Amino acid sequence: MRYLPLRIFRQCVARYQGDHRIKQFKCLDQFRCMAFAQLTYRESLRDIQACLRALHPKLYHMGIRGRVSKSTLADANEKRDWRIYADLAQVLITHARRLYAQEDFGVELSHTVYALNATTIDLCLSLFPWARFRQTKGAVKMHTLLNLRGNIPEFIHLSDGKMADVQVLDLLIPEPGSFYLMDRGYLDFARLYHLHQAHAFFVTRAKRGFNFTRRYSHEIDKSTGLQCDQTIVLTGFYPAKKYPEVLRRVRYYDEESDTRFVFLTNQFDLPALTIAQLYKARWQVELFFKWIKPHLRIKAFYGTSENAVKTQIWIAVCVYLLVAIIKKELHLEQSLYTILQVFSVTLFEKTPILQVFSETQSQTETRSSHSQLTLFD
Repeated sequence: MRYLPLRIFRQCVARYQGDHRIKQFKCLDQFRCMAFAQLTYRESLRDIQACLRALHPKLYHMGIRGRVSKSTLADANEKRDWRIYADLAQVLITHARRLYAQEDFGVELSHTVYALNATTIDLCLSLFPWARFRQTKGAVKMHTLLNLRGNIPEFIHLSDGKMADVQVLDLLIPEPGSFYLMDRGYLDFARLYHLHQAHAFFVTRAKRGFNFTRRYSHEIDKSTGLQCDQTIVLTGFYPAKKYPEVLRRVRYYDEESDTRFVFLTNQFDLPALTIAQLYKARWQVELFFKWIKPHLRIKAFYGTSENAVKTQIWIAVCVYLLVAIIKKELHLEQSLYTILQVFSVTLFEKTPILQVFSETQSQTETRSSHSQLTLFD
């Protein structure tokens, strides 16, 4: 909690009057209790209450004051504006982005590279009637723009399950000179042309059967898996009106998956193989979703209202960002998974974070030095 920017947090609270007429259980207490729930994998509000009351003599170590009540926490999640924690997340994103600005993501490129995708979180329609997705099913979508340098989520939009993935492009403010990696679900030529006009670059997959005319063909090295590198123009009536300028079409064969990919981009200076490598790096956003769903509490919720669900998701994002910031500022070599596991059992210890992980590292090295503990050579 020492890495939480308290002054800015209080500004976010004041912006939405989160502590208006609140005397005891303020937004900071709510955040700390929900962060505790995220870091220790609590299952319910009753679970949170029982654990925090059992640790009552140690609560001040984490900054929690007073007895924590299940009903009080439920009311806070129900009524305190979720935008408080969304704004806090944006501040933490800015901080984390500076820390990870030079992080390598597998492609030699100096530009900022984003991967855009969405994941669906299933909900029970009878408990979450506001989140109607299908006739008998509820869901919310988490649209995420992931900065591949450090896997930092730069933009998150929570919507109902009905919102089409491509519509989130209308909410983005394109960053000139940056790359946006998207699958073919985001192939909308009018929206892509908007990115192009903003001097941003995109790499996406082409859909089958789209009409185009080849203007030029460029030399390629077929031993790398490349099959063609072309400059094209769209010939369909509506696509040509929506995107009137030339595009680059790169076809690539991946031996590992025995799949042919056709990429479309508005970047003509990079080698064609780099375009293929960039799209392959887009998979990191899929891995990000696969990582946060089991390791953060965003699949089972402590409240059923829209405000409670969004509050929980945004606090989960804040916790993820805080751990990423701690990892970088303390130069920890452990993975985020390991750090979260250690935090889950040491939250109320007085031992400094750096000391905990230095001891963990030395113990690991000591164990690995004993050959009798090795099962396989």
